Amino acid sequence: MRRVKVIGAGFHRTGTLSLRAALEQLGFGPCYHMAELRRHLEHAASWLAAADGDVGALQEILQDYAAAVDWPTCHFWRQLADLYPDAKIILTVRDPDQWFDSHCRLMRTVLRLRATAAEGTPATTGPIIKRLMVQDTFGGRIVSRTHCTSVFERHTEQVRASLPPERLLTFNVAEGWEPLCSFLDVPVPDVEFPHLNTGAPVLV
Repeated sequence: MRRVKVIGAGFHRTGTLSLRAALEQLGFGPCYHMAELRRHLEHAASWLAAADGDVGALQEILQDYAAAVDWPTCHFWRQLADLYPDAKIILTVRDPDQWFDSHCRLMRTVLRLRATAAEGTPATTGPIIKRLMVQDTFGGRIVSRTHCTSVFERHTEQVRASLPPERLLTFNVAEGWEPLCSFLDVPVPDVEFPHLNTGAPVLV
């Protein structure tokens, strides 16, 4: 059983896929990401159980992972920070309006794919996104710029206010390896920092 060493508190569309690749290159892998949930849909029930208060379900899901970022992880950053008191927290950030533009494109893609999915197709991550993101985080208002950027900024402020500076890195992936490696106390790799923001709909 692995122990989680790095927890990502940043929302989707803040470079979380790039961060995942970077962490795994640095030896903090495997790293959980929404893309991982797509390969392990059996985890969905446990994530929903965690949302209903079963914190132990988080440990069951992440028992084989050294790090976790993106959704559903960012929804449980407080609980995970308590469960793994030695883990470091990385809050990925970007300009709120740029984030919203990317978020909105993704949400529209997700909604379009769900609307056109044939009846009887295999289960997806949809129930997780609907419960944790759409309802619990954004209150159903997922394409309102004012509302969503307010939620985004409030989340950022709450994470920053809740953790001691030595445990938290506020990180823009455009900054590259140096701040990340300094925070994690590992050498800077002699390779280019991964940038994997393809715009692909990894939430479905």
